[in-house]
Amino acid sequence: MAAQECHLTALVLVSVVAAILGSLQVGYHTGTVNAPAKIIEEFFNQTWRHRYNETMPGESLTLLWSLSVSIKDFGSLLGCLGVKFVADNFGRRNSILIVNCLSVVGATLMVVSKVSESFETLILGRLLFGLFCGLVMSLNPLYIQEVSPTLLRGAFATLNQVAYASGILLGMVSGLETMLGTKELWPVMMSLSLIPALVQYLVMPFCPESPRYLLINKGQEDEADAALLRLRGCPEPVQAELEEMKAEAAHIQASVGVLDFFRKRSYRQPIIIVLCVNLGSQLSGFNAIINYSTRMFQANFEEAKYLTLGVGAVNVIFTLVAFFLMEKAGRRRLLLMGFVIIATCNLLLTVIDLLVQTVPELGSFQVLLVFSLISAYELGPGPISWFIAGELFDQPGRSIGMAYASMLNWGGKFLLALLFPPIYKVIGGFSYLLFMAMAVMGFAFTWFRVPETKGRTFDEIAEEFRGAENLPMHNKNGFNTFH
Repeated sequence: MAAQECHLTALVLVSVVAAILGSLQVGYHTGTVNAPAKIIEEFFNQTWRHRYNETMPGESLTLLWSLSVSIKDFGSLLGCLGVKFVADNFGRRNSILIVNCLSVVGATLMVVSKVSESFETLILGRLLFGLFCGLVMSLNPLYIQEVSPTLLRGAFATLNQVAYASGILLGMVSGLETMLGTKELWPVMMSLSLIPALVQYLVMPFCPESPRYLLINKGQEDEADAALLRLRGCPEPVQAELEEMKAEAAHIQASVGVLDFFRKRSYRQPIIIVLCVNLGSQLSGFNAIINYSTRMFQANFEEAKYLTLGVGAVNVIFTLVAFFLMEKAGRRRLLLMGFVIIATCNLLLTVIDLLVQTVPELGSFQVLLVFSLISAYELGPGPISWFIAGELFDQPGRSIGMAYASMLNWGGKFLLALLFPPIYKVIGGFSYLLFMAMAVMGFAFTWFRVPETKGRTFDEIAEEFRGAENLPMHNKNGFNTFH
């Protein structure tokens, strides 16, 4: 019992918190584009008038704004391609520090765009920041899971989503007209992400490298032993974890290339699981609401921006709920619960959208449904979709698996940010039925195929896939359970 008690140390907490400062930055620039949308659109218009002495056509302005919102997610998609290279060559911790410079440069470009009277600079800044997003949202769970004790691995990985949601809320607050969302101060709003970026540079160099990376990727047993001893605080759990890492290393090949990753038979089930969980999660409507909630509420409420702030607050609250439930309820149960609530909310949102013009009182119910959908997403599908790949793949495939999951995440966000406005314009509230269909797919796939990974070591999970290459996962007794 004493060994178990000394698993959690202050250094583990500091290492996790230092890592998630990157996710805080990602969330912040996701939240800043919602409330001050009209102000930044006016900046685009002003710049156009100064250059061409005419007002920008409405269609062009809409397209440019959609591009500005979605370019970050497109950059994130590109950033995912570099995850394996930096993570396996420079280490998990050092990679986080290296890619942080993209955040600093991107935020700086966004800040100077107004002074330079260049909306292209703002878009370029968001693109570079997007590259950072794609890299860091894979690297963070990778590092966090590899330094965390097994019994807290899922909970600590969920903190990545807590930081992301908190960043969204901070971005929404700073974007209010009463804060920094004004014609004069919006560049200052864009600059605030530089604070956690600089703090990360000050703190993270003192955190240890991932012991799993040192031992399995680099073969540095003494360095891995020292890093693990710093993280755990006493020798008893260190020896047990080192033996578990050596056991995993004995079963795996030294490295896995991208083509090998998709050809390897023991990876087929994890690849399909990550695909379906991420599609069900990212295309279930959450991202459309986060990006366009202010405009959604404006039809029925004068102070729509404050309702959007409520969306951000609910988002944070339920990521914290997920943090406390992750190691009690397990991944599978939270996914099932989240998907079924999301599907129900989308069905009811379709009905409300059809009736709200004739029954305005239903507007309040629409807000309640949006809050419920956000809560259900953050209860399970949201955080789990980001980190489940880190649990399902062994060490050689883990960095590619995280990059793959991240590409699916950011690809879904990019598609929704770009396509939701025109789709909604064409089919209106029926677009929620598309989201409902994705949530139903996520629920059905989770029910039949997604295993429970709570409380299992990386090697135990990998062993199940090595021994079940030709077996449906739901037939494996003791693995795909609620327990």
